[in-house]
Formats: sequence, structure tokens, C-alpha cells
Amino acid sequence: MASYIHKSVLLKEMVEGLNIQSGDTVVDCTLNSGGHSEYVLEHYKKANVIGIDADSSAIKKAKVRLAKFEGRVEIYKSNFRNLDKVLDKAKMKEVDGFMFDLGWSSDQIEVSGRGFTFQKDEPLQMAYDSDEKETTAETVVNEWSEESLRDILKGFGEEQFGGRIARAIVEAREVEPIKTTVQLREIVWNAVPGFTRNKKIHPATKTFQAIRIAVNDEFGALQEGLNKAFERVKVGRRIAVISFHSLEDRIVKHWAKGLVVDEKAILINKKPIISGEEELKENPRARSAKLRIIEKTSN
Repeated sequence: MASYIHKSVLLKEMVEGLNIQSGDTVVDCTLNSGGHSEYVLEHYKKANVIGIDADSSAIKKAKVRLAKFEGRVEIYKSNFRNLDKVLDKAKMKEVDGFMFDLGWSSDQIEVSGRGFTFQKDEPLQMAYDSDEKETTAETVVNEWSEESLRDILKGFGEEQFGGRIARAIVEAREVEPIKTTVQLREIVWNAVPGFTRNKKIHPATKTFQAIRIAVNDEFGALQEGLNKAFERVKVGRRIAVISFHSLEDRIVKHWAKGLVVDEKAILINKKPIISGEEELKENPRARSAKLRIIEKTSN
């Protein structure tokens, strides 16, 4: 099996944007393989990290990577929407900074075997919390109503042909259950107009994105996580968020704007920070990354 290494995007910009001080405790809400946490622990010798991730396999990799920082890092398996409970367990009422990197790692997409990619024949799962998740992509495509499917395809995937694809999914499952990524990919391929099949982006891309977001309630979790992070960050300290597509970035932007209007926070960067040419050459997926940083000014 191929080995994939997750490259942390806007790594230096995010960590340095937090303005970390000696003795600070920073929460890495999307620990993944530990890239951002490692940077914090290496460059700020007296800083501590609390890492959170819902993916058991990611946590295993992060524990190996961060083992050399024993005593300065605590790792918890949880969704960041529960970060308040994690901080309670860690006996931390407030902390000095939060990091959210909303990107999906190569491991999750390419080698997890959970059906995140339509380029392989895998079971339709798409849950990053694979140990506990009851709702899977198979549940969505086989049990959700045509109306619900259409709504998530258009709302979460911004899929122009969401109605046609939803109808095709319903018709296909009446013949046999949809259980694999290849089945779903072919249903989408046959449902969309012919001219969409010659484009650079595969016609199934937005459908897979939409279903993945629905399975994991990504937007609900993001809103909840951001609100809880603001509650638990100290006044005068910062929250940094990297998003990778327009819908996520819109949630982050509106959240930050609301806090500024209420005079509870200021924007550290008026416009989102994006990757430079050098990073884009090394890591093409960084092209869509946007970093926003806010500083809490009052409770």
C-alpha cells in the first residue's frame, strides 16, 4: 500500500499568527498527524498543546510523531464540537489559543478504505469517526428521501444537477442497494449531462463532498466548535482557522464578522491569508486554503 504524508498548509502563518507566549497552552482542534502541534512544540519550548481528533488512526500517527514532547502534549479522541468537554477533562478553564485546520489528510482520502474517494472501489462509509459513527454514506444514499438528497447536493456540494442526481440515486437503489463508491460514481456519471463529463473536475466530486459533509455534520460541528473556542479562549488571545472551500470559509467569515460587530473581537488579517507561490509549487492542494485569525477583546 502506498504511503501518504499529510503536508500541513499555511503551517508557519497559522502558528506565528497566534502570537504564542512562554508557558502558553494551545489547542489543536484538528490534530491529524500532528504537523501544526509539532511546529508549536519545536519553536516555542515552553508552550503546551492539547490535541483533539475524531479519527483513531490519525491519533495513532500523531502520538508517534509527538512522543518526543512527552509532558507538554495531551491528546484526546473527540470531535472538536466537544472541545469544552475535552478542556474540562484537561482541567483547563481557559487557554491561550486555538488552531483549526479544516483540510482532509491524504491518509483519510487515499488509504483509509472508508469511501472518501470515488477513484477506488470502497465501501460507502465516509465517517472520520469510524469507531462510533452510526450514519454512513450508505445510510444517506439508501435511506434518505429524494428531497433530502437534493437539498444536501445543492446546499453542501453546490451541485448544479443535484435534482437529477438525487432522482438517479433513488431509482438505482430501488433496483439494488448502493454499497460502494464505484456504484455511486457511475450513478452520478450517468445522471449528469454529457458536456460535464469532459471537464477537469470529475462529475462525482461535488456529490461525494456533499454526502461526506452530511455524514459528519461538518458545518454544524464547525459552527459549534468555533463558538466554544471563543468561549474558552482568554481575552487578548487568538483563534486561527484554515478552510479549504467556499462554504466553510463563509461560515468562518460570518462567525468572525459577527464577533467584530458585537465588539468582542478584532480581525488580525482583514482579508484571508493565502499560500505563496513556493508553497503552491510544493503542495497544489494549498491553492484553495484560506487562513483567518481573530483576537478576543471581551467576553
